[in-house]
Amino acid sequence: MFYRGKFVDSGDARETGFKRQRLMDQGSSYYGTPPGPSYMYNAPPPPPPAYSYYPPPFPVVRLRGLPFDCTEAEIVDFFHDLDVVDVLFVHKGGKSTGEAYCVLGYPLQIDFALQRNRETIGRRYVEVFQSRKDEYYKAIANEVYDSQGGSSRRGVTRARSFDESKDLAEYTGVLRLRGLPYTASKEDIMEFFKDFVLSESKIHMIANSEGRPTGEAFVEFASAEHSKAAMAKDRMTLKYRYIELFPSSHEELEEAASSGY
Repeated sequence: MFYRGKFVDSGDARETGFKRQRLMDQGSSYYGTPPGPSYMYNAPPPPPPAYSYYPPPFPVVRLRGLPFDCTEAEIVDFFHDLDVVDVLFVHKGGKSTGEAYCVLGYPLQIDFALQRNRETIGRRYVEVFQSRKDEYYKAIANEVYDSQGGSSRRGVTRARSFDESKDLAEYTGVLRLRGLPYTASKEDIMEFFKDFVLSESKIHMIANSEGRPTGEAFVEFASAEHSKAAMAKDRMTLKYRYIELFPSSHEELEEAASSGY
């Protein structure tokens, strides 16, 4: 017979056919790759492609140029279609600096927040910058330090007089909480006051007219003495925020609940 233009006898042809069949039968062991030199059979598989993983950024932006009387509710309205988790105003010597940090719900929302740069709150143009997690936590530490009067003698005097006014206030069994994280729940507040017997029906979370939390809440205690004792938790932290407590009344509670702010 002829094979590639050369005459071979039948014996050689049969042997060639057998060898080809054996190679075809072994093909599955080579994952369909045609056999090559013997040193290729034992070669290690190629290394997998290298992938670089970069964790998503912490979703926080810094605002500058805010009105000095700006409120958390105005910041929430400024980022009205984003998920605002926390707002931290920056103070120096007890006075507003016109800056704040805003923590968002997701890293992808940073780009949308930056698009608000140079938009207005009141009559002020507000600058929006991307920030970092360590800058945000440093600002928290500075706020706690400043609130405790650590920055100056004047701050100590101011803090002391403020505390004395709370001691002299009339206690009615109701406390107002300010500075709550927007993600705080009634269960979180019950854990914050775990030394006191509270029920969820006695905790009132305040929301604005759009139903967004304002960072404030009212808590009804069993007695005026219990609410005064609970003031020992003033400026302690709930999650990552220090909470301010104020003596309040049922009238103030009803007004806040009905105003829808």
